[in-house]
Amino acid sequence: MIMDRIALALAIIGGINWGSIGLFRFDIVAWLFGGQTATVSRVIYTLVGLAALWCVSLLFRSDAITDNDI
Repeated sequence: MIMDRIALALAIIGGINWGSIGLFRFDIVAWLFGGQTATVSRVIYTLVGLAALWCVSLLFRSDAITDNDI
């Protein structure tokens, strides 16, 4: 499903951003879009959070990974 792929891509972006914060104390999203309180940054943080919540549903769906998806 396309929504699953979009959510997964956003969750990966969020994971990379958190990894850069943890390892280098550098927030990529804030750097790209003008700080943590910039409207665009806040929208991206919100979308990443919603995508992560969507990805939780992938854990509980039996059809989340099939041979046809690969």
